[in-house]
Amino acid sequence: MPQGNVLDEVDRRWDALCDSNPAYFDGRAYHILGVNRNGCGGAVLHIIECAYRFYAVQTEEFDLGVMGLGVKGFTIRGDRALMGRRSQSVGVYPDQWEFAPGGVVEPGKEPVDILADELHQETRLTTSSDPMPIAVLCDPIARTWELIYLLKNPQGEAQTTPEYSQLRWCARNELPNDLSPIAQTMIPLWPTSGG
Repeated sequence: MPQGNVLDEVDRRWDALCDSNPAYFDGRAYHILGVNRNGCGGAVLHIIECAYRFYAVQTEEFDLGVMGLGVKGFTIRGDRALMGRRSQSVGVYPDQWEFAPGGVVEPGKEPVDILADELHQETRLTTSSDPMPIAVLCDPIARTWELIYLLKNPQGEAQTTPEYSQLRWCARNELPNDLSPIAQTMIPLWPTSGG
């Protein structure tokens, strides 16, 4: 845990974040200490809890070394994936496209439950089957380790929300040019068999 003047700077930065976007709240979050791949397609994540503010206030100039745990969905309908253009109000990758949805895993909650909640909150879609885990990826820009899941054939019609200014179902050859770096990293994980 940071101490002394660092804590004062964390508080100053946190207050500025909250002033600029009242949606920020300081709950508990996971900090990933390390990830060990087991050589058989799996991984072990070493995690502890910390206050979300220690993750949220970080910048390139003010790096506390906190790596959060995120979850992202490859939402597939037929041969198309759901892409979302991140709004101006988000903390990372504003105005860039990503595979939707995405979120932060909260302590005490299952990643698949967080993913289902984020899918509904961010797109108004609901899951029609259990999400299938497909990868663990590091996003050094967002300072997260991302659990990537496949969501097939969601129900409903996608609608924009404060998270995404646009939503679009895209075929592999129709992806937007301004993809976030993590979305670019996810492209090779796109299932070849469709939904």
